[in-house]
Amino acid sequence: MNHRLPFLTLALGLALLFTACAPKVIPPPGGAPPPPKGGRVPATQRPYVIDGKTYYPIPSAQGYEETGIASWYGHPFHGRKTSNGETYDMHELTAAHKILPMHTPLLVRNLANGRELMVRVNDRGPFVKDRIIDLSFRAATELGIVRTGTGRVRITALGEAVKTTEGGVTTTRFVETQNLQVGNFYVQVGAFKLTANAERLRDRLIREGREAVVFDYGSGDKAFHRVQVRGGNTLTAAREMERVMIEAGFPGAYIVAH
Repeated sequence: MNHRLPFLTLALGLALLFTACAPKVIPPPGGAPPPPKGGRVPATQRPYVIDGKTYYPIPSAQGYEETGIASWYGHPFHGRKTSNGETYDMHELTAAHKILPMHTPLLVRNLANGRELMVRVNDRGPFVKDRIIDLSFRAATELGIVRTGTGRVRITALGEAVKTTEGGVTTTRFVETQNLQVGNFYVQVGAFKLTANAERLRDRLIREGREAVVFDYGSGDKAFHRVQVRGGNTLTAAREMERVMIEAGFPGAYIVAH
């Protein structure tokens, strides 16, 4: 959420990552990312203090994965400035994180119901104990945590390894996914404990002309067979398929990114 970020020294910038509860962060295979042009560090990447605690934003989202409690925020922050200067829109798929670089694309998975979606970091927070991410109202709605207020999630930074050659030396660097509209999307229409029930629904959808599949999640008593319909390669197409499936009698249908 929006806060003034005091300009402090960059010393100990990565100290936060080496505590016992630090999230998983894999060092970039090509070493640390190059410094910004002109040597200037963006204000959103400088250490800042909230309620007496100093936070040190990390320079790269390479390999970042974290599990914990997500919360959400809407009014009265809707329409206010975010930490990176944008106007907060609670109806967009965005999120606040304490240390990730601005504009980092994240895959957020609700561990209670398996719902997934992609959000973009554009704010700082949440500054409440034990919470790792503050989701926009829309993101929280689609993940199914608005009513409860919080939910246990896993967040993963999205990107790819890209090889670059400079001065005859080839290195591999992490490049964040820039286009969240493009991906491999499905629409989930059902989840079953019994394989036969899932296969029955899948076969019915195939007969109706849908590209339906069954994905197995978990094992033992926690195993589920989830029936999903191909939603296309763009978020726009997936949303249209979601609408179609809801109108076809699946009110709980929602988009899943693979």
